[in-house]
Amino acid sequence: MARCTAPSRGHITASGAANCPACRNRYGGYSSRYSYSSYDNSYSSSSRTSSSGNYNSSKGRTQKASWSKSGSTIYYTSAEINALTPVRKVVEKRAEKPDIRDIFLCHAWDDRKESALELYNLLESNGVNVWFSEKDIPLGTSFLREIDKGLAKSKIGIVLVTPNFLKRVQNEGVAEKELSALLATDQLVPIVHNTTYDELRDVSPLLGSRNGLDTQEDTMGNIVKKLAELITVIKKTTAIN
Repeated sequence: MARCTAPSRGHITASGAANCPACRNRYGGYSSRYSYSSYDNSYSSSSRTSSSGNYNSSKGRTQKASWSKSGSTIYYTSAEINALTPVRKVVEKRAEKPDIRDIFLCHAWDDRKESALELYNLLESNGVNVWFSEKDIPLGTSFLREIDKGLAKSKIGIVLVTPNFLKRVQNEGVAEKELSALLATDQLVPIVHNTTYDELRDVSPLLGSRNGLDTQEDTMGNIVKKLAELITVIKKTTAIN
């Protein structure tokens, strides 16, 4: 009869038990019975879920939006819900318009190759149809006229508020003209990035009075997911008897 090679304290490692002439048969394959990989995967999954929940709770994100789909994992603060609810009502009204884009992206000219482009790419990768000047203004056309058409053909507008944007507004550049049109409606969602609301209020008290989303409070990835939820309208179908 085969004897255990570690009779006193047992085997420290799975490989030791697997190589033991007595234990490898007795336990039907030690390593397969005690699967470290399955434990690690289970622990990793539960750890990620717990970590995400703790992150949301610590930031005050404990609410789901009324427009969120069943099974959504996106959570909001009460301030975010209050800020986005009027915009959602506009989305639902404008969704019926033909050839409507989801979002008009208002940004500073100096951000067109960097933060504005990154935001555009993130939105598009999440299924959002974005009007973006770098992509939608043909050469030789009127810049302001194309912006006007873009605003009219979009459900909502987001304003990427950056240090460059604040400079443009102070100098009454194109960004300021887009902003004026958006401020006249409930279509506007400010996205404050690499600056603060205090700095925004110093330059544009009216825009600064609009609550929006802030990359100091949430990741850009989560903000994009919230925007994707905000503009998604599931059309109701009428049953035909």
